[in-house]
Amino acid sequence: MSDPVEDIQRWVDHGAEYRVLELSDDHARVQLCTCYGEPVGLLESDDPRLVAWLREAGPSPGTPT
Repeated sequence: MSDPVEDIQRWVDHGAEYRVLELSDDHARVQLCTCYGEPVGLLESDDPRLVAWLREAGPSPGTPT
């Protein structure tokens, strides 16, 4: 089983972006996008580490706020 925090970090390290579509205390839904902002995947997780990481990290670098 993969680690969703590592998956998103690796995604960003390769120049891509993510958008948080939903973030609650117990669930996260994240859209994975190309470096041009084009959606290419969706990551959903109930992992509390991911929820905490997304709250700490904020929006993907380069993503308009």
